[in-house]
Amino acid sequence: MRIVLVGPPGAGKGTQAAFLAKNLAIPHISTGDLFRANISQQTELGKLAKSYMDKGELVPDEVTIAMAKDRMEQPDAENGFLLDGFPRNVSQAEALDGMLSSESMKLDAVLDLEVPEDEVVRRIAGRRICRNDSSHVFHVSYKAPKQEGVCDVCGGELYQRDDDSEETVRTRLEVYHTQTEPIIDYYRAQSLVVTIPALGKVEDVTARSMEALAREDA
Repeated sequence: MRIVLVGPPGAGKGTQAAFLAKNLAIPHISTGDLFRANISQQTELGKLAKSYMDKGELVPDEVTIAMAKDRMEQPDAENGFLLDGFPRNVSQAEALDGMLSSESMKLDAVLDLEVPEDEVVRRIAGRRICRNDSSHVFHVSYKAPKQEGVCDVCGGELYQRDDDSEETVRTRLEVYHTQTEPIIDYYRAQSLVVTIPALGKVEDVTARSMEALAREDA
């Protein structure tokens, strides 16, 4: 299957993408991973992307599209893929359609993870990270440490990242509504969108997604 996963920041896209890709036996293609891989391997696209990032500029769509195209042409994506973070806007969605149609392929579904905005803010703004080890992550509501401000694992100080503040989260949501959310209407016009309620346990959200995909594939 060829799937696009969309949803606001804090919807759990990365977590769901990993589970879904494993269950469907297709690669999880994340924009963030693409950028990191191309930059670390110093590919021509990676060097080009870094030249914009170093100047604090947005990487142009054509560079992102070229990275995605290169990854989707790898042998492990021959039977499908799950895209996470791409396309990010309608121009990229149109480019993806063009890429696929040129190979006589098409998307099977666009999964829209639906989470209320207040819940998104609560999820991200409540996150606390250990200064000693960033893999030690807590949450003031959902996974509170035994002692406030102290990591249960190593005793390190817990802190809130600058980009996890409520103000920053709401700014990120505005960007999502302005730039990315329009692709939902774009794909809805193609009858590809399946809305998945993304509240609740991770495994429950995955189960809902798998059931929806099974219906789409029937």
